[in-house]
Amino acid sequence: MDGRRTTVRDMRRSNRSVLLTSIYRDGPLSRFELGHQTSLSAASVSNLVGELLDEGVVEEAGSVESDGGRPRVLLRVAPAFGYVVGAEVGETRVRVELFDLAMNQLATKVYPIETPKPDPALVVKYVLAGLSEVLAQAGIAEDRVLGLGVAVAGVVEGPADAVVHAQTLGWDAVPLGALLAAKTDIPIQVDNGANTLGQAEMWFGAGRGATDAVVALVGSGVGAALVTGGTSYRGTRSSAGEWGHTTIMYGGRRCRCGSDGCLEAYVGAEGVLDRHRLAGGSEVSFGADEEAAFIALLDSVDSSEAAAKVVEDTIGYLGAGFANLVNLFNPERIVLGGWSGLLLGERYLPELRAATARHALRQPYAQVSIELCELGRDAVAMGAATLPILRLLRDGGTTSRAPRNLTARAR
Repeated sequence: MDGRRTTVRDMRRSNRSVLLTSIYRDGPLSRFELGHQTSLSAASVSNLVGELLDEGVVEEAGSVESDGGRPRVLLRVAPAFGYVVGAEVGETRVRVELFDLAMNQLATKVYPIETPKPDPALVVKYVLAGLSEVLAQAGIAEDRVLGLGVAVAGVVEGPADAVVHAQTLGWDAVPLGALLAAKTDIPIQVDNGANTLGQAEMWFGAGRGATDAVVALVGSGVGAALVTGGTSYRGTRSSAGEWGHTTIMYGGRRCRCGSDGCLEAYVGAEGVLDRHRLAGGSEVSFGADEEAAFIALLDSVDSSEAAAKVVEDTIGYLGAGFANLVNLFNPERIVLGGWSGLLLGERYLPELRAATARHALRQPYAQVSIELCELGRDAVAMGAATLPILRLLRDGGTTSRAPRNLTARAR
Protein backbone atom coordinates (compact mmCIF):
# COMPACT_ATOMS: atom_id res chain seq x y z
CA MET A 1 0.00 0.00 0.00
CA ASP A 2 2.83 2.39 0.85
CA GLY A 3 4.51 1.52 -2.46
CA ARG A 4 1.34 2.40 -4.36
CA ARG A 5 1.02 5.75 -2.56
CA THR A 6 4.67 6.51 -3.29
CA THR A 7 4.17 5.69 -6.97
CA VAL A 8 1.14 7.96 -7.23
CA ARG A 9 2.93 10.77 -5.42
CA ASP A 10 6.00 10.42 -7.62
CA MET A 11 3.88 10.41 -10.76
CA ARG A 12 2.10 13.56 -9.67
CA ARG A 13 5.42 15.29 -8.97
CA SER A 14 6.72 14.11 -12.35
CA ASN A 15 3.67 15.55 -14.12
CA ARG A 16 4.09 18.83 -12.25
CA SER A 17 7.72 18.86 -13.34
CA VAL A 18 6.79 18.32 -16.99
CA LEU A 19 4.22 21.13 -16.87
CA LEU A 20 6.45 23.54 -14.99
CA THR A 21 9.40 22.89 -17.28
CA SER A 22 7.25 23.57 -20.35
CA ILE A 23 5.94 26.79 -18.85
CA TYR A 24 9.43 27.94 -17.88
CA ARG A 25 11.26 26.98 -21.05
CA ASP A 26 8.55 27.83 -23.62
CA GLY A 27 6.08 30.10 -21.83
CA PRO A 28 3.94 31.98 -21.52
CA LEU A 29 1.63 29.13 -22.55
CA SER A 30 -2.09 28.47 -22.31
CA ARG A 31 -3.57 25.36 -20.72
CA PHE A 32 -4.50 24.15 -24.19
CA GLU A 33 -0.89 24.53 -25.40
CA LEU A 34 0.39 22.78 -22.27
CA GLY A 35 -1.86 19.80 -22.95
CA HIS A 36 -0.62 19.63 -26.52
CA GLN A 37 3.07 19.90 -25.53
CA THR A 38 3.01 17.49 -22.59
CA SER A 39 0.36 14.98 -23.79
CA LEU A 40 -1.33 15.24 -20.38
CA SER A 41 -5.11 15.19 -20.28
CA ALA A 42 -7.04 18.44 -20.04
CA ALA A 43 -8.23 17.46 -16.56
CA SER A 44 -4.67 16.77 -15.35
CA VAL A 45 -3.41 20.04 -16.78
CA SER A 46 -6.27 21.95 -15.15
CA ASN A 47 -5.76 20.35 -11.73
CA LEU A 48 -1.99 20.69 -11.67
CA VAL A 49 -1.99 24.23 -13.00
CA GLY A 50 -4.52 25.10 -10.29
CA GLU A 51 -2.11 23.78 -7.66
CA LEU A 52 0.81 25.73 -9.10
CA LEU A 53 -1.29 28.91 -9.22
CA ASP A 54 -2.44 28.50 -5.62
CA GLU A 55 1.14 27.94 -4.47
CA GLY A 56 2.37 31.02 -6.30
CA VAL A 57 4.83 29.14 -8.49
CA VAL A 58 2.90 30.08 -11.63
CA GLU A 59 0.95 33.23 -12.43
CA GLU A 60 -1.33 34.47 -15.20
CA ALA A 61 0.39 36.54 -17.88
CA GLY A 62 -2.34 37.93 -20.12
CA SER A 63 -4.44 36.12 -22.70
CA VAL A 64 -4.66 35.37 -26.41
CA GLU A 65 -7.63 34.99 -28.70
CA SER A 66 -8.78 31.44 -29.40
CA ASP A 67 -10.51 30.05 -32.48
CA GLY A 68 -14.10 31.05 -31.86
CA GLY A 69 -14.08 30.58 -28.08
CA ARG A 70 -13.13 32.51 -24.99
CA PRO A 71 -9.62 34.03 -24.86
CA ARG A 72 -7.01 31.61 -23.53
CA VAL A 73 -5.22 32.65 -20.37
CA LEU A 74 -1.44 32.50 -20.62
CA LEU A 75 0.69 31.16 -17.77
CA ARG A 76 4.27 31.81 -16.75
CA VAL A 77 6.53 30.99 -13.80
CA ALA A 78 6.13 33.84 -11.31
CA PRO A 79 9.39 35.84 -11.37
CA ALA A 80 9.09 36.77 -7.68
CA PHE A 81 8.25 33.27 -6.41
CA GLY A 82 11.88 33.06 -5.33
CA TYR A 83 15.36 34.22 -6.22
CA VAL A 84 18.56 32.51 -7.31
CA VAL A 85 22.22 33.43 -7.02
CA GLY A 86 25.01 32.45 -9.39
CA ALA A 87 28.73 32.72 -8.67
CA GLU A 88 31.58 32.35 -11.15
CA VAL A 89 34.98 31.46 -9.74
CA GLY A 90 37.11 32.69 -12.62
CA GLU A 91 40.83 32.92 -13.26
CA THR A 92 41.05 36.55 -12.16
CA ARG A 93 37.87 37.20 -10.18
CA VAL A 94 34.87 35.89 -8.30
CA ARG A 95 31.62 37.24 -9.72
CA VAL A 96 28.33 36.88 -7.82
CA GLU A 97 24.94 37.77 -9.33
CA LEU A 98 21.34 37.75 -8.07
CA PHE A 99 18.39 36.95 -10.36
CA ASP A 100 14.64 36.54 -10.13
CA LEU A 101 13.09 33.51 -11.81
CA ALA A 102 12.71 35.38 -15.11
CA MET A 103 16.52 35.73 -15.02
CA ASN A 104 16.38 39.48 -14.58
CA GLN A 105 19.69 40.48 -13.04
CA LEU A 106 19.01 42.34 -9.79
CA ALA A 107 22.48 42.83 -8.28
CA THR A 108 26.17 42.04 -8.95
CA LYS A 109 29.36 41.96 -6.90
CA VAL A 110 32.87 41.26 -8.24
CA TYR A 111 36.02 40.46 -6.24
CA PRO A 112 39.39 40.53 -8.07
CA ILE A 113 41.77 37.61 -7.50
CA GLU A 114 45.48 38.41 -7.66
CA THR A 115 46.79 34.85 -7.90
CA PRO A 116 46.21 32.11 -10.50
CA LYS A 117 45.88 29.53 -7.74
CA PRO A 118 43.60 30.98 -5.05
CA ASP A 119 43.25 29.20 -1.73
CA PRO A 120 39.82 27.53 -1.47
CA ALA A 121 39.19 29.41 1.78
CA LEU A 122 39.58 32.72 -0.08
CA VAL A 123 37.11 31.59 -2.76
CA VAL A 124 34.59 30.54 -0.09
CA LYS A 125 35.04 33.91 1.63
CA TYR A 126 34.40 35.86 -1.58
CA VAL A 127 31.42 33.75 -2.69
CA LEU A 128 29.68 34.11 0.68
CA ALA A 129 30.54 37.81 0.97
CA GLY A 130 29.16 38.31 -2.52
CA LEU A 131 26.01 36.42 -1.60
CA SER A 132 25.40 38.74 1.36
CA GLU A 133 26.23 41.81 -0.71
CA VAL A 134 23.87 41.12 -3.62
CA LEU A 135 21.00 40.31 -1.26
CA ALA A 136 21.62 43.56 0.60
CA GLN A 137 21.80 45.53 -2.67
CA ALA A 138 18.43 44.20 -3.80
CA GLY A 139 16.76 44.13 -0.38
CA ILE A 140 16.02 40.39 -0.64
CA ALA A 141 15.75 38.26 2.50
CA GLU A 142 17.88 35.11 2.62
CA ASP A 143 14.84 32.87 3.07
CA ARG A 144 13.58 33.96 -0.37
CA VAL A 145 16.63 32.45 -2.09
CA LEU A 146 16.01 29.05 -3.67
CA GLY A 147 19.68 28.25 -4.04
CA LEU A 148 23.22 29.32 -4.81
CA GLY A 149 24.92 27.88 -7.89
CA VAL A 150 28.71 28.08 -8.14
CA ALA A 151 30.70 27.63 -11.36
CA VAL A 152 34.37 26.62 -11.14
CA ALA A 153 37.15 25.36 -13.40
CA GLY A 154 38.04 21.70 -13.34
CA VAL A 155 36.28 18.42 -12.71
CA VAL A 156 33.33 18.63 -10.33
CA GLU A 157 31.91 15.56 -8.63
CA GLY A 158 28.54 16.68 -7.35
CA PRO A 159 26.85 19.10 -7.82
CA ALA A 160 25.48 18.80 -4.25
CA ASP A 161 28.30 18.33 -1.67
CA ALA A 162 30.62 18.89 -4.62
CA VAL A 163 34.26 17.91 -4.65
CA VAL A 164 36.42 19.88 -7.09
CA HIS A 165 39.52 18.56 -8.85
CA ALA A 166 41.13 21.55 -10.58
CA GLN A 167 44.77 21.06 -11.49
CA THR A 168 45.01 24.53 -13.06
CA LEU A 169 43.93 26.06 -9.74
CA GLY A 170 46.09 23.75 -7.67
CA TRP A 171 43.00 22.13 -6.13
CA ASP A 172 43.01 18.41 -5.42
CA ALA A 173 39.70 16.99 -4.15
CA VAL A 174 38.58 20.27 -2.54
CA PRO A 175 35.17 19.73 -0.84
CA LEU A 176 33.89 23.10 -2.05
CA GLY A 177 30.22 22.22 -1.65
CA ALA A 178 30.67 21.24 1.99
CA LEU A 179 32.86 24.28 2.72
CA LEU A 180 30.14 26.60 1.44
CA ALA A 181 27.24 24.69 2.99
CA ALA A 182 28.89 24.85 6.41
CA LYS A 183 28.49 28.63 6.43
CA THR A 184 25.02 29.20 4.93
CA ASP A 185 21.58 27.62 5.07
CA ILE A 186 20.98 28.35 1.39
CA PRO A 187 21.14 25.16 -0.74
CA ILE A 188 24.45 24.93 -2.61
CA GLN A 189 25.17 23.41 -6.04
CA VAL A 190 28.55 23.45 -7.78
CA ASP A 191 29.34 22.67 -11.42
CA ASN A 192 32.00 23.21 -14.04
CA GLY A 193 31.86 26.68 -15.60
CA ALA A 194 31.62 25.38 -19.16
CA ASN A 195 28.59 23.32 -18.16
CA THR A 196 26.83 26.29 -16.57
CA LEU A 197 27.57 28.46 -19.63
CA GLY A 198 26.23 25.65 -21.78
CA GLN A 199 23.01 25.37 -19.81
CA ALA A 200 22.40 29.13 -20.00
CA GLU A 201 23.00 29.25 -23.75
CA MET A 202 20.86 26.15 -24.38
CA TRP A 203 17.99 27.62 -22.34
CA PHE A 204 18.12 31.31 -23.24
CA GLY A 205 20.75 31.91 -25.92
CA ALA A 206 22.35 30.63 -29.10
CA GLY A 207 21.74 26.96 -28.26
CA ARG A 208 17.95 27.19 -28.16
CA GLY A 209 16.28 24.68 -30.46
CA ALA A 210 19.35 22.48 -30.86
CA THR A 211 19.36 18.92 -29.52
CA ASP A 212 23.00 18.03 -30.30
CA ALA A 213 25.38 20.89 -29.56
CA VAL A 214 28.69 21.89 -28.06
CA VAL A 215 29.04 25.14 -26.12
CA ALA A 216 32.72 26.08 -25.98
CA LEU A 217 34.07 28.31 -23.22
CA VAL A 218 37.31 30.06 -24.13
CA GLY A 219 38.69 32.44 -21.53
CA SER A 220 41.95 32.15 -19.63
CA GLY A 221 41.13 28.45 -19.64
CA VAL A 222 39.18 26.34 -22.12
CA GLY A 223 36.29 23.91 -21.68
CA ALA A 224 33.13 22.69 -23.35
CA ALA A 225 29.59 21.59 -22.50
CA LEU A 226 28.38 18.62 -24.53
CA VAL A 227 24.67 18.23 -25.27
CA THR A 228 23.37 15.11 -26.99
CA GLY A 229 19.72 14.34 -27.59
CA GLY A 230 18.83 17.46 -25.63
CA THR A 231 20.62 16.18 -22.52
CA SER A 232 23.94 17.23 -21.04
CA TYR A 233 26.58 14.52 -21.45
CA ARG A 234 28.87 14.31 -18.42
CA GLY A 235 30.60 10.95 -18.68
CA THR A 236 31.12 8.38 -15.92
CA ARG A 237 32.00 10.84 -13.14
CA SER A 238 31.09 14.25 -14.60
CA SER A 239 34.48 15.00 -16.17
CA ALA A 240 33.33 14.98 -19.81
CA GLY A 241 33.90 18.26 -21.62
CA GLU A 242 37.54 18.88 -20.66
CA TRP A 243 38.13 19.80 -24.29
CA GLY A 244 40.85 22.28 -23.37
CA HIS A 245 43.02 19.40 -22.18
CA THR A 246 42.84 17.37 -25.36
CA THR A 247 46.21 17.23 -27.11
CA ILE A 248 46.51 19.54 -30.12
CA MET A 249 50.29 19.29 -30.48
CA TYR A 250 52.35 16.24 -29.53
CA GLY A 251 55.29 17.37 -27.40
CA GLY A 252 53.97 20.92 -27.54
CA ARG A 253 53.74 23.79 -25.07
CA ARG A 254 53.44 23.02 -21.38
CA CYS A 255 49.88 23.50 -20.19
CA ARG A 256 48.89 24.75 -16.75
CA CYS A 257 47.53 21.29 -16.01
CA GLY A 258 51.06 19.87 -16.27
CA SER A 259 50.67 18.10 -19.62
CA ASP A 260 52.24 19.11 -22.92
CA GLY A 261 50.43 20.24 -26.06
CA CYS A 262 46.95 20.86 -24.63
CA LEU A 263 44.56 22.98 -26.69
CA GLU A 264 44.28 25.37 -23.74
CA ALA A 265 48.00 26.15 -23.96
CA TYR A 266 47.43 27.48 -27.48
CA VAL A 267 43.98 29.16 -27.43
CA GLY A 268 43.39 30.06 -23.77
CA ALA A 269 44.00 33.77 -23.19
CA GLU A 270 46.91 33.17 -20.82
CA GLY A 271 48.60 30.90 -23.38
CA VAL A 272 47.92 33.32 -26.26
CA LEU A 273 49.47 36.24 -24.37
CA ASP A 274 52.47 34.12 -23.42
CA ARG A 275 52.98 33.09 -27.06
CA HIS A 276 52.84 36.76 -27.99
CA ARG A 277 55.46 37.59 -25.36
CA LEU A 278 57.76 34.83 -26.62
CA ALA A 279 57.30 36.15 -30.17
CA GLY A 280 58.63 39.53 -29.10
CA GLY A 281 55.41 41.17 -28.02
CA SER A 282 54.83 43.02 -24.75
CA GLU A 283 55.04 40.97 -21.56
CA VAL A 284 51.89 40.77 -19.45
CA SER A 285 52.04 39.65 -15.84
CA PHE A 286 49.15 37.70 -14.35
CA GLY A 287 48.27 40.56 -12.04
CA ALA A 288 47.75 42.87 -14.98
CA ASP A 289 44.37 43.24 -16.67
CA GLU A 290 44.38 40.14 -18.86
CA GLU A 291 41.30 41.20 -20.81
CA ALA A 292 42.77 44.61 -21.58
CA ALA A 293 46.02 42.95 -22.71
CA PHE A 294 44.10 40.57 -24.97
CA ILE A 295 42.16 43.44 -26.54
CA ALA A 296 45.42 45.35 -27.06
CA LEU A 297 46.87 42.30 -28.81
CA LEU A 298 43.90 42.12 -31.18
CA ASP A 299 44.06 45.87 -31.79
CA SER A 300 47.75 45.66 -32.77
CA VAL A 301 47.28 43.05 -35.51
CA ASP A 302 47.51 45.64 -38.32
CA SER A 303 50.67 47.23 -36.93
CA SER A 304 52.58 44.25 -35.53
CA GLU A 305 53.72 41.18 -37.45
CA ALA A 306 54.17 39.30 -34.17
CA ALA A 307 50.60 40.04 -33.07
CA ALA A 308 49.21 39.17 -36.51
CA LYS A 309 51.01 35.83 -36.51
CA VAL A 310 49.90 34.93 -32.98
CA VAL A 311 46.25 35.76 -33.75
CA GLU A 312 46.37 33.89 -37.06
CA ASP A 313 47.81 30.81 -35.34
CA THR A 314 45.27 31.06 -32.52
CA ILE A 315 42.41 30.98 -35.01
CA GLY A 316 44.03 28.00 -36.69
CA TYR A 317 44.44 26.10 -33.43
CA LEU A 318 40.88 26.90 -32.36
CA GLY A 319 39.57 25.82 -35.77
CA ALA A 320 41.44 22.52 -35.41
CA GLY A 321 39.91 22.11 -31.95
CA PHE A 322 36.44 22.76 -33.36
CA ALA A 323 37.10 20.27 -36.16
CA ASN A 324 37.90 17.62 -33.54
CA LEU A 325 34.51 18.31 -31.97
CA VAL A 326 32.81 18.10 -35.36
CA ASN A 327 34.47 14.80 -36.24
CA LEU A 328 33.96 13.21 -32.80
CA PHE A 329 30.43 14.36 -31.91
CA ASN A 330 28.74 15.42 -35.17
CA PRO A 331 26.90 18.32 -33.46
CA GLU A 332 24.33 20.41 -35.27
CA ARG A 333 25.68 23.55 -33.58
CA ILE A 334 28.88 24.77 -31.94
CA VAL A 335 28.46 27.88 -29.81
CA LEU A 336 31.58 29.88 -28.93
CA GLY A 337 31.56 31.75 -25.63
CA GLY A 338 33.87 32.90 -22.86
CA TRP A 339 35.34 36.38 -22.77
CA SER A 340 38.37 35.81 -25.00
CA GLY A 341 36.41 33.45 -27.27
CA LEU A 342 33.88 36.18 -27.92
CA LEU A 343 36.58 38.79 -28.48
CA LEU A 344 38.09 36.53 -31.13
CA GLY A 345 34.77 35.47 -32.59
CA GLU A 346 33.40 38.98 -32.89
CA ARG A 347 36.34 39.87 -35.16
CA TYR A 348 37.24 36.59 -36.84
CA LEU A 349 34.21 34.31 -37.01
CA PRO A 350 34.41 33.77 -40.81
CA GLU A 351 38.11 32.90 -40.50
CA LEU A 352 37.36 30.53 -37.62
CA ARG A 353 34.68 28.76 -39.67
CA ALA A 354 37.13 28.44 -42.57
CA ALA A 355 39.84 27.03 -40.28
CA THR A 356 37.36 24.48 -38.93
CA ALA A 357 36.39 23.47 -42.46
CA ARG A 358 40.04 22.86 -43.37
CA HIS A 359 40.42 20.29 -40.59
CA ALA A 360 36.97 18.69 -40.37
CA LEU A 361 35.50 15.94 -42.51
CA ARG A 362 33.35 17.51 -45.22
CA GLN A 363 30.05 15.78 -44.46
CA PRO A 364 29.83 16.44 -40.69
CA TYR A 365 31.14 19.98 -41.24
CA ALA A 366 28.32 20.60 -43.73
CA GLN A 367 25.85 19.66 -40.98
CA VAL A 368 27.13 22.03 -38.29
CA SER A 369 26.70 25.76 -37.70
CA ILE A 370 29.25 27.73 -35.68
CA GLU A 371 27.73 30.63 -33.77
CA LEU A 372 28.64 33.08 -31.00
CA CYS A 373 27.11 33.02 -27.53
CA GLU A 374 24.22 35.45 -27.21
CA LEU A 375 24.31 36.04 -23.45
CA GLY A 376 27.58 37.94 -23.28
CA ARG A 377 30.93 37.49 -21.59
CA ASP A 378 29.54 37.08 -18.08
CA ALA A 379 27.05 34.31 -18.82
CA VAL A 380 28.87 31.72 -16.66
CA ALA A 381 27.46 33.20 -13.44
CA MET A 382 24.01 33.36 -15.03
CA GLY A 383 24.36 29.71 -15.94
CA ALA A 384 25.34 28.88 -12.37
CA ALA A 385 22.13 30.53 -11.21
CA THR A 386 20.13 28.12 -13.38
CA LEU A 387 21.30 25.18 -11.23
CA PRO A 388 18.74 25.84 -8.46
CA ILE A 389 16.11 26.62 -11.11
CA LEU A 390 16.72 23.23 -12.71
CA ARG A 391 16.21 21.61 -9.33
CA LEU A 392 12.98 23.57 -8.82
CA LEU A 393 11.70 22.36 -12.20
CA ARG A 394 12.68 18.75 -11.53
CA ASP A 395 10.90 18.87 -8.16
CA GLY A 396 7.75 20.22 -9.78
CA GLY A 397 7.93 23.55 -7.96
CA THR A 398 8.22 22.01 -4.51
CA THR A 399 10.64 23.86 -2.25
CA SER A 400 10.94 24.53 1.45
CA ARG A 401 12.61 27.91 1.00
CA ALA A 402 10.16 30.17 -0.84
CA PRO A 403 6.96 31.37 0.83
CA ARG A 404 3.91 29.40 -0.21
CA ASN A 405 0.47 30.54 -1.38
CA LEU A 406 1.71 33.91 -2.63
CA THR A 407 -1.19 34.18 -5.06
CA ALA A 408 -3.77 33.45 -2.42
CA ARG A 409 -2.32 36.06 -0.08
CA ALA A 410 -2.17 38.60 -2.90
CA ARG A 411 -5.87 38.16 -3.49
